[in-house]
Amino acid sequence: MTHDPSDPPRLNVEGLVIRYGSFCAVDHVGFTVYAGETLGLLGPNGAGKTSILSAIEGLIRPESGFIHVAGFDIAKNLREARSNLGVQLQKSSFQAELTVREIVVLYAGLYGVANDRAAIDGILARYDLTAVARNKTGKISGGQQQSLSLAVATLHQPPLVLLDEPTTGLDPQSRRKLWDRVGRMRADGCGIVLTTHSMEEAHATCDRIAIVDHGKIIALETPQALIERYKDDAGMLALSRTGTVTLEDVFIGLTSAGES
Repeated sequence: MTHDPSDPPRLNVEGLVIRYGSFCAVDHVGFTVYAGETLGLLGPNGAGKTSILSAIEGLIRPESGFIHVAGFDIAKNLREARSNLGVQLQKSSFQAELTVREIVVLYAGLYGVANDRAAIDGILARYDLTAVARNKTGKISGGQQQSLSLAVATLHQPPLVLLDEPTTGLDPQSRRKLWDRVGRMRADGCGIVLTTHSMEEAHATCDRIAIVDHGKIIALETPQALIERYKDDAGMLALSRTGTVTLEDVFIGLTSAGES
């Protein structure tokens, strides 16, 4: 992927350090996400991914380092940074008695986005929610819940979107539909940070992958470049079940190497 050097990064993280007491959860992490790029943030549970996302959202204050969202410093311009950010969580809880349409109208109003009938119809159609627009949110499927969550997160068309394990628990069809939507967001110039435990998803949707372990980024490359780097590595080949190194083999090999 190439990017326009005149276009500022959607996200820039430099020297990020986060501690909880004496425990260092994030240790001098840095990365950049450009327009039209999806960066996969991968790591075992407890690796520091959630702390990194929380800092980007402005929910926790790092000990040191800088975070800029669409050029705005989180520490100095939190409101402006957040206004340029959309967040989809692994699981969202909407008011179960409101319909899908009512939820979209409600959040459009909160974001100051046009919420007339034509505008809402367009949003519902864009996220394949037209057929369930009158259904109560407590009665729609998991895939439809995630579509609604993504619609709400991106109503204000933010230049940066954080997707935290968005396809967990979804069936293959729903997962592929969400991948397609992520692809359309990229094509529109959105920068995306995606966390996932699915190596298939990471390979299918991410331009680059940052592997986090013990609070550090231990690899930051395209999925194919990572595979090429380790395709002849004896340790990685020993992990392979097919005789050919996959992204999952690389991930397990790299993160297992840091275990005590």
